[in-house]
Amino acid sequence: MTSFSRSSSPTLTRRTLVQTSVAATAIAITGASGVSRIGSARAAGAVRGAQDVRQVSLALDWYPTAQHAGIYVAQDRGYFSDAGLKVKIYTPADPTTVLQTVGAGRDTFGISYQTDVLFARGEQVPVVSVAALVQHPLNSLMFKADAEITRPSDLKGKSVGIAGVPSDDAFLATMLKSDGLTIDDVEVINVGYDLLPALLAGRATAVMGAYWTHESIVADQQGTPVSYLRVEDWGVPDYYELVVVTGDSYAENNAATVSALLGAIQHGYQDAAADPDAAIEILAKASEDVDRVVERKGIDLLIPLWTDGGKVPFGTQTDARWQAYGGWMKEQSLLKGEVDISAAFRSDLLPVRDGATPATVATPRG
Repeated sequence: MTSFSRSSSPTLTRRTLVQTSVAATAIAITGASGVSRIGSARAAGAVRGAQDVRQVSLALDWYPTAQHAGIYVAQDRGYFSDAGLKVKIYTPADPTTVLQTVGAGRDTFGISYQTDVLFARGEQVPVVSVAALVQHPLNSLMFKADAEITRPSDLKGKSVGIAGVPSDDAFLATMLKSDGLTIDDVEVINVGYDLLPALLAGRATAVMGAYWTHESIVADQQGTPVSYLRVEDWGVPDYYELVVVTGDSYAENNAATVSALLGAIQHGYQDAAADPDAAIEILAKASEDVDRVVERKGIDLLIPLWTDGGKVPFGTQTDARWQAYGGWMKEQSLLKGEVDISAAFRSDLLPVRDGATPATVATPRG
């Protein structure tokens, strides 16, 4: 996908295309052992010194949006440099390849999704999640605000648009089952990846997969308010939407670099939460595709999700969350073969800066 058209509901398109790509391409590489831990990214950078700067790449899942704000703040304010890193942040011409390029070592890091990390590992792509950017799902069942829908059972006999990937059916079926229906009680329509246009044009009563932190704002901006049901409120286990990934072997052999990068990202998201206006300006400076109005509203919705309202440090991942969601994916027959859910993520590489989280830090670095 090379076009970043807003009308094509980019947040959905990037997720569903990645799932399709992962299922089509599996890359196997070998790993090594020997993990060390560090306490802070800044300390690691100070030890290395100026001439030992490590150059790494960070491939985004799509063009820059409010979801990536902390990454660009970290770049703009020198937090990567402080950590001894020179980071190339970019959106690939084909964002669907991020998990493959990271797994093969062509990219050092990438932004992806918990769902797709598990898909990839089922296809023997050796990637591992090292931090969660968003603590809860952004995926939703969306419909026009005047549709008189308040729960999944209100969709009985109505049409639901999907993009046509396996997780769409699984999300929809689970939500309907939680409210006493089956997927046979609705008319499922494959509308391709342009979910929001299909909804606004009336081709479907609801659509499965639109992000409630983005498409809802775009729809309102286009004059058609929408409402939505969040997937985790209706039977789907809570999961991490966006995650930072690296290769299995890279995490094993370069633990200090991984921790340094994550510490800088933590710092960037702390600043973004403390001053979202400044964060969106930095984001807009980095990409001409940024819609300041949409992303400024979006970041207000996202900030509480970065730390679960301040309950956990930024980047937190738990085995319980991964096991519950991975178990659900297995029940839905979404995973191929035996997938070791615990091996799909690493929580030991995430530094906690003096116990601070974006919810507790009030003053950005000058």
